[in-house]
Amino acid sequence: MKAVVMAGGEGTRLRPMTSSMPKPLLPVANRPIMEHVLRLLKRHGLNETVVTVQFLASLVKNYFGDGEELGMELTYANEEKPLGTAGSVKNAEEALKDDTFLVISGDALTDFDLTDLISFHKEKGALVTVCLTRVPNPLEFGITIVDEEGKVERFLEKPTWGQVFSDTVNTGIYVMEPEVFNYVEADVPVDWSGDVFPQLMKEGKPVYGYVAEGYWEDVGTHESYVKAQADVLEGKVDVELDGFEISPGVWVAEGAEVHPDAVLRGPLYIGDYAKVEAGAEIREHTVVGSNVVVKSGAFLHKAVVHDNVYVGQHSNLRGCVVGKNTDIMRAARIEDGAVIGDECLIGEESIVQGNVRVYPFKTIEAGAFVNTSVIWESRGQAHLFGARGVSGILNVEITPELAVRLAGAYATTLKKGSTVTTARDHSRGARALKRAVISALQASAIDVRDLENVPLPVARQQTARGSAGGIMIRTTPGVPDSVDIMFFDGQGADLSQGSQRKLDRVFARQEYRRAFPGEIGDLHFPASVFDSYTGSLLRNVDTTGIAESGLKVVVDASNGSAGLVLPSLLGKLGVDSLTINPGLDESRPTESAEARRSGLVRLGEIVASARAAFGVRFDPVGERLSLVDEKGRIVEDDRALLVMLDLVAAERRSGRVALPVTTTRIAEQVAAYHGTQVDWTTTSPDDLTRVGRDESTIFGGDGKGGFIVPEFSSVFDGTAAFVRLIGLVARTQLTLSQIDARIPRAHVLKRDLATPWAVKGLVMRRVVEEAGERDVDTTDGVRVVEPDGRWVLVLPDPAEAVTHLWAEGPDDASAQALLDEWSAVVDSAGR
Repeated sequence: MKAVVMAGGEGTRLRPMTSSMPKPLLPVANRPIMEHVLRLLKRHGLNETVVTVQFLASLVKNYFGDGEELGMELTYANEEKPLGTAGSVKNAEEALKDDTFLVISGDALTDFDLTDLISFHKEKGALVTVCLTRVPNPLEFGITIVDEEGKVERFLEKPTWGQVFSDTVNTGIYVMEPEVFNYVEADVPVDWSGDVFPQLMKEGKPVYGYVAEGYWEDVGTHESYVKAQADVLEGKVDVELDGFEISPGVWVAEGAEVHPDAVLRGPLYIGDYAKVEAGAEIREHTVVGSNVVVKSGAFLHKAVVHDNVYVGQHSNLRGCVVGKNTDIMRAARIEDGAVIGDECLIGEESIVQGNVRVYPFKTIEAGAFVNTSVIWESRGQAHLFGARGVSGILNVEITPELAVRLAGAYATTLKKGSTVTTARDHSRGARALKRAVISALQASAIDVRDLENVPLPVARQQTARGSAGGIMIRTTPGVPDSVDIMFFDGQGADLSQGSQRKLDRVFARQEYRRAFPGEIGDLHFPASVFDSYTGSLLRNVDTTGIAESGLKVVVDASNGSAGLVLPSLLGKLGVDSLTINPGLDESRPTESAEARRSGLVRLGEIVASARAAFGVRFDPVGERLSLVDEKGRIVEDDRALLVMLDLVAAERRSGRVALPVTTTRIAEQVAAYHGTQVDWTTTSPDDLTRVGRDESTIFGGDGKGGFIVPEFSSVFDGTAAFVRLIGLVARTQLTLSQIDARIPRAHVLKRDLATPWAVKGLVMRRVVEEAGERDVDTTDGVRVVEPDGRWVLVLPDPAEAVTHLWAEGPDDASAQALLDEWSAVVDSAGR
């Protein structure tokens, strides 16, 4: 005996879940509804099954194939147009005309005894047996009355309460004889209960009703979809669950990684190869799909999460459905009844209110409050580039596929046959992505010089030696699960804003150049990279006085790539040095603020006990530098900038200093005291680089450990800054603490406020209006200067839905008051 599974419905009431997925493929407990149906058929010996398909038919066929994996024989009957419940079965008549057959919906969850249903049909000698069940609310179904023998007396489709005469409803499961096809017209829409059954009853044909015991849920609404998940987890329906019940009601599938410190309160289900971190809490009636990542601090309750979803730290999901391949970023909140479609991005700290529908491929920006459905808007923010190149979570936002497309777009902006230098940090993620980048470059007729693992300044310097550009992949500073893909110009500097926009356009249009077979780019690995770098550095930076000074320094390589350069460099400098943490640690490609702080404390202890002149600590890619004075005290980054500025300006006595507008104005006093002047730049590193290239520029820095040594390079270089610092200290004969003590204290405070993209322009206009007659500087953002010299800077972030504020005053209290005042202005404009 054969069965027919009807799988052609569009499931419009379940949108946006069914916008890009046919209803029968919607997962219940991490298996498509239709798979549960097919497994039920197999349990009752119905191995030969015809599947009727219409809406997104290819997805159903591709998923189930010929049924071999389920131990069944599946064939398909495709509808060119919707034919109704009877018309779709008529479309499969050729396969069903020889014997009794069973009809069942591919999108209803049930565990009825189909064997007993078939036996009833044969005992009654029925032409049609309708499987019935009793429900508390029959309004959405066809109600049916049967006599004592089980013969159907009356049908009524979707009644009002005034028409309800029974709680016994039609489940859409039928056992039929082939003769029934005589009552169904071909190639036109025909319905069983609305057209065929009334005609059969009118002619006195044997139409029986079988009232089944067991579970049945028509998964036709979001509420019934979520209820079906809970019912499976509660054991109310007899279906197979993959995986192991590790504690009562807690099901974990093969390959899932659940940290012992995660909180699990069943019944719940965690799919195969999902990862649940320590501190995450998953509560009852939650289903977590395959390959889902649940970060620490996340909270899920009665949430249905489809495959390949990223659930960020401290996010909160309650009673919602999240479609596959969606990213939910840090501290986002999705309320009860909300549905997020496939491949969406829910930004940091955003809130999606209850019952809101977000359709597939949409972006909810960071900090947004969404209380109406998002249907037609285009996909989010248009710009790829942030402050550190193209950044995002590894294998969530930054995937090998994205890396290939980015590299292809970058190659398209260059001439065929150009050379691009590639490099990476010592993380496995960067290594994997770099290989994808190299392949894409070569396939676009670009020759590649691969430096492998080198410090970031070395990658920049080598790029500037004859390459058209460069790509460096590193772990995002302080964020171990994220990466930055950094693009360089021919001088090793970050791409200009104009070049970024050009790359943006090519990427958005997906117009990638491909090489012809004879044009595939070459790949080679340059030798003696570190010797070349250190030689050039020592030739260009003044090292006089170092060898004679007898200075002793402690150098912390932070287990990063800076340690690759230090051995040959320190030997050639002739300085007494102690290097700590020199080896590469692949498991620690970056460090948190806490780890960096504790590292500096340890460095300070070693400096003090060794009676060294000072200590330096590199970041893992050798770009930035932190200082500890001779007493072992940490010199904070903003103070380190002023100390370096004082040393350089005191020695040079003329020239310009490049500093971002966020720097304390005490820097102007220090520079002016020594006869130099400050050239204020934007906060963009490429703007600092632009000024650093000027012949009159003697120094640059950003107050975050980034220093420019213009005589060697116009970009941040921790190693070059270290060499210059040793020379300056050796020649000045002053200690770092003495220099620090003669510089006035600064009082600069910073605050970040969430600001939706749509109101950023309004916020800046409001700031200018509020400034009134006060001095306004628009070098970067809007800096408002009070008559007493206090100032506040309001700057919209170029990559995130955030506005940054800085304020400086004569003391912390006055700076705080100014920050509070202008925060209120930004907040009121952003509402």
